Amino acid sequence: MATGDETKLPLTSPDVNSARLDRLREIFPEAFTEGKIDFEKFQQVLNGDVTEAAERYGLSWSGKSEAIKNIQTLTTGTLLPTRDESVDFDTTENLIIEGDNLEVLKLLQGGYHGRVKMIYIDPPYNTGGDFIYPDNYKEGLADYLKFSGQVSGEGVRLTTNPETDGRYHSKWLTMMYPRLFLARNLLREDGVICVSIGEEEYAGLRLILNEIFGEENYRNTLFVRRYDKNLNRQFTESGLKTLNVGTECICVYARSGEFTVNPVWRPASEERQTTGYWKGFWNAPDRPTMRYDILGATPVTGQWKWQKKVAYEAVANYAEYLKDFSQKMSLEEYWEHTGKKKNFIRRNPDGKGKNMGVENWISPATNGIMRSSNWTDILASETLRNLGLEFNNPKSVELITEVVKFCSDEEDIILDFFAGSGTTAQAVLELNKDGENRKYILVQLPEPTGRKDFPTIADITKERVRRVIKKLNETDSGKLPMENKQDRGFKVFKLSSSNFKVWDAVSAPKDAAGLAEQLKLMSHNVVENRTDDALLYELILKSNLPLTSKIQSGKIGTQTFYDVADGALAICLERKITQETLRGIMARNPKGVICLDIAFTGNDQLKTNIVLEMKSHGIEFHTA
Repeated sequence: MATGDETKLPLTSPDVNSARLDRLREIFPEAFTEGKIDFEKFQQVLNGDVTEAAERYGLSWSGKSEAIKNIQTLTTGTLLPTRDESVDFDTTENLIIEGDNLEVLKLLQGGYHGRVKMIYIDPPYNTGGDFIYPDNYKEGLADYLKFSGQVSGEGVRLTTNPETDGRYHSKWLTMMYPRLFLARNLLREDGVICVSIGEEEYAGLRLILNEIFGEENYRNTLFVRRYDKNLNRQFTESGLKTLNVGTECICVYARSGEFTVNPVWRPASEERQTTGYWKGFWNAPDRPTMRYDILGATPVTGQWKWQKKVAYEAVANYAEYLKDFSQKMSLEEYWEHTGKKKNFIRRNPDGKGKNMGVENWISPATNGIMRSSNWTDILASETLRNLGLEFNNPKSVELITEVVKFCSDEEDIILDFFAGSGTTAQAVLELNKDGENRKYILVQLPEPTGRKDFPTIADITKERVRRVIKKLNETDSGKLPMENKQDRGFKVFKLSSSNFKVWDAVSAPKDAAGLAEQLKLMSHNVVENRTDDALLYELILKSNLPLTSKIQSGKIGTQTFYDVADGALAICLERKITQETLRGIMARNPKGVICLDIAFTGNDQLKTNIVLEMKSHGIEFHTA
């Protein structure tokens, strides 16, 4: 409701566009006139860094302006806590959120901005028959509430994206662009996003990731193996037009140059684990400073692999082995005997080519072989029969486990906003068995399945994670000491409309009598039948704090208040608050305080006084 009251807590999602303008204003204050960007001044400030070319490199498609508008449109929704579908709700730091991921990503912009280390998603591959998005998703939350049956009205059905559609690729890009844009905001500076994709939209995905994350932040495309299919056997006589698709990709983009990958290893053969081998020491990159004499050989082009000091030490190491140890033990035994750290270089007199016989020794792969971008030893998908569930083409736990190890460390937050059956959660839970403490956030649309046991995909997501937790608990029952107890729970939240009545200027009555009636209804702005639990978590969310913030309840007289995040925020949900309660909260010196607006009904003086008192103590005060 537009009241002009400065104490009112904003009940919309954070305005990401406004935040970006604020950063520009801070960096280029001279480029703003009366609060607006003056593009002529902006160009002057940037000097030669502005292109005036009529034609320029870029990405465009039918619907891009709609995608950008979707980013800028705020949501008034909230996430309702659902304790009866959760596991260890009060203690866990894992989240499963049921709802449209675009709306949910907007709601997470405050509490999770710059907190997520890794995002993994497996979006629709746009094969022509899979889910893209509800077909009339123009009104965001309003349409989602119809889709999920939370309000009456014409239903919003799921749509496919047939190849005969004139905007076949454009529709997919319009769906993905705002989600990827908002996802980037959630990543830490050293964060990373990994996106599984098939060949149908690989090119389009790379282009929008380049635009959103920057081409310089592209790190790798990982290739994984699909199940072999024999679809083409029927066409062998008449002639094949294409081969069966045997791989799919995972595109890896960093948030910035601060991200570094963890080395991951694939299993080595028994022979490779015990035996080393010699390999040419020359590389193609052409750096003159890396061309120097080794054992009488100096490359004309290209370079040696290592710096001069390291290479000369390796030459000396091998000479020492030949002189003092070669008659007693193999090079493998000598390497192990000396701590598995020494490098060796020799010159093979029979060697030819650009390395001129200069070779470095590759040690036995005792830890396995370090992975390249070729992950085709891993299948992209697997069945869920071991959990007693059915789901089409769920991602394999082995694959996602490797990706999580590759991109994150033991205390990090992992986000998957196309959660599907919940493979990401299982991968995190199984990795945590070794004493690690990664947390997961899953987001999944309640897409209908047509089944009675699990009516939506979100129901399958939650049930799978419950069964994984149960299986892990049974496996290590009584084995783990209390100090090593793992977080094997999850909080469930569901996307819904706000717990507070939001003033809608567009639909508000225009006549005086209707307006007066609407104002009367808005005077008690808490939606009927919403619990204090729901109000509490909305206020935490809209105060830009995580949904897993520590909450402790306390009493001042007979009235209850909540301490959130160790004094970051104090919340009181009493419908009629007393001065004693307000001053008792203030005495605890929280950074911020939120009370219900209706708590001051008929006592404006109390509200005026407490605002001044809180301000004098440096406490930010809001009402909702």
